[in-house]
Amino acid sequence: MKRTRQEQRAEETKRAILDSAGRLFAEKGFQAVTMREIAKDAGYSHTAIYLYFKDKETLLQQLVIPPLEQLALQFRRLSEQGTDAAETLKAMAESYTRFLLDNRSMADVLFMEKADRVDIPEPELEVNRLRNRLFAELQTAVAAALPELRGEPQKLEAARMYFYYLQGIASTYGRSEEPAGTLLERILPLVRRGTDVLLLGMRAITKEEA
Repeated sequence: MKRTRQEQRAEETKRAILDSAGRLFAEKGFQAVTMREIAKDAGYSHTAIYLYFKDKETLLQQLVIPPLEQLALQFRRLSEQGTDAAETLKAMAESYTRFLLDNRSMADVLFMEKADRVDIPEPELEVNRLRNRLFAELQTAVAAALPELRGEPQKLEAARMYFYYLQGIASTYGRSEEPAGTLLERILPLVRRGTDVLLLGMRAITKEEA
């Protein structure tokens, strides 16, 4: 169905506001940026922005949910392939690393802004329910690769450590100006090797503590 000119203009306005918000959130942090500042950067009045976004939280969610949904879809497809558990985990880690490096300027906005704890069953914000679902997918993959783990506390701890490992890579290269493709050629083999090392270490500690 063809959109009217008014609908097309409204979509262009929303896109311009979202682009400005993403850039300003990445540069200054979510808390430091005002709706007025976003509107000015996008070239609109401070009242016009509220025609499209109720508040800054709504704007944040509309900005980050679509790319996170794409990552969630990738995770789901990988988990349903039925390959070796360790290989599934490595594939998810590669997918996550690729996603972070492709969106490196927005990494903190995508995962950290207005975030809740991952063990909260039903966060208030939709974006945090999605973030927690992504973490749950990762936790399931870690647990499948480490059948030695016993109980939810051990599984949560192992998933958190693995998540910190992946986030560390993103933080290390978050400000790099090197093209993502070149970075990935060097980093993805380390991600796979690091996964092997972490799994071996977690397995050894779990057996020792049993």
